[in-house]
Amino acid sequence: MLVLRNVNSFYGRSQALHDLNFDAPEGQIVAILGRNGVGKTTLLRTIIGLTDRTEGRIDLSGVEIGSMPTFARARAGIAYVPQGRMIIPDFSIRENILMGGFAASGQRRIPEIVAELFPYLMENLERPGGVLSGGQQQQLAIARALACDPKILLMDEPTEGIQPNIVHQIEDCIIRLNTELGLTILLVEQNVDFAKRAASTFAMIENGTTVSAGKIEDLTDEIVSRHMAI
Repeated sequence: MLVLRNVNSFYGRSQALHDLNFDAPEGQIVAILGRNGVGKTTLLRTIIGLTDRTEGRIDLSGVEIGSMPTFARARAGIAYVPQGRMIIPDFSIRENILMGGFAASGQRRIPEIVAELFPYLMENLERPGGVLSGGQQQQLAIARALACDPKILLMDEPTEGIQPNIVHQIEDCIIRLNTELGLTILLVEQNVDFAKRAASTFAMIENGTTVSAGKIEDLTDEIVSRHMAI
């Protein structure tokens, strides 16, 4: 579904990705793994068009999107749940969710799946996003992305900094989005156990390029130790 070939990505004059190749099969969760600072977040930002410059080819369902602006990539079916959530604190829960749909397609509706996944949000639609806990804000960021009606969901460490009692809820939500909605999910994750539980394939990133990739069953302890141990 999503294919990157020989992709280089830049912030100003600084090159962050180096001839990176990456494949995300349709309908699967792809775990993107690696140490901090190796280019995992930049990979997601490159796909959605948030770096300063890219080279190489990015195809979504056979259509080259690397030259498209970010809004066009969103309208093509890509949604992004960024690290740190980046909800708008003064907007209500309702406004934050609707903003996702408006940005992608101009639609102003809350998807039915949001009520199933996150009943607390639906019961508190007029509360400001800024008063929510970290876990509730992450739920809101996911709901905002779902309002885009995406084909592919980019998720950057969705359980980072979240209270333990909500971590499992977020993990189960990610798996449900894949199994029940058929969403293709690119999941940047440091928790290898969760990655092995959720994903079908993986890509290990180091120094801005893919150094190992394959089926999740092929993610051995040796690969993890070589590329993720500190």
